[in-house]
Amino acid sequence: MQLSELLAMPAALPSIPKVVALLMSELNRDEPDLRTVNQLVNTDPGLATRVLQLANSAHFQLAGRISSVSEALAIMGLNHVRSLVSAAALSGAFKAVPGIVMAQFWRYSLDVAKISRALAGNVRENQGTAFTAGLIHASGELVMHLGMGEEIRALDRTVPPLDPKRARAEQRSFGFAWGQVGAGLCRSWSFPQQIVDALQYQHAPFDNDAYEPLAGILHLATWRARAREAQLNDRELATSFPDVVGLTLGMDIDAVLQQDPIDWSSGSEAAMFA
Repeated sequence: MQLSELLAMPAALPSIPKVVALLMSELNRDEPDLRTVNQLVNTDPGLATRVLQLANSAHFQLAGRISSVSEALAIMGLNHVRSLVSAAALSGAFKAVPGIVMAQFWRYSLDVAKISRALAGNVRENQGTAFTAGLIHASGELVMHLGMGEEIRALDRTVPPLDPKRARAEQRSFGFAWGQVGAGLCRSWSFPQQIVDALQYQHAPFDNDAYEPLAGILHLATWRARAREAQLNDRELATSFPDVVGLTLGMDIDAVLQQDPIDWSSGSEAAMFA
């Protein structure tokens, strides 16, 4: 199957809900109208509930209890709101995916988001954007499992979905990998171009004519989270570290490992996305 064929399959690439499309459009403006954002979120009770659940969760690092969408908007700022809307939209679109343990997938994705946020702060990139990109970075894997049937499940039997070598195996087998697929999804959902580019080039950050630091951040965060999933030992960490990407961002392996979350994501955190 060609990448263009996969991205044209309605069953694999869910259409963005109308309210989320309107929210994305408003949030992507230079000066979004918070009153409009508040009204749009509140038109969808399910989305509003999920936004409040996420706003009050530990991984958004907010103090106190948020009880309304307007309060969330006032306290959190637009970058956090974008993260909330992105997470709520994706988790709503992909409830169950054959071949993917969704609780594990979201727990891992939260780990990548947390590490991306920490790395971004270390290299003076926008932490909210990095968190959003990390949270949705592997959405293409969900699309591939929905649209590619036995092809993708055959690969699962030899290289599991969260294996550190998974992107390379997909590229070798299909000519594309989950990063390009996720970029296609985010492009169709009108995500900011910076996030689309970061997902597109996260496997090979230097393939883009204009290097996007966020792609490098995702590359390092994904390496770290997948290494933890695979329980790599110190020697395996050292030999697998993407040092060229790290050097470009001014970070060696020790600096990257120091960005590990104080608390790795728990099953209860991931359950909010189920």
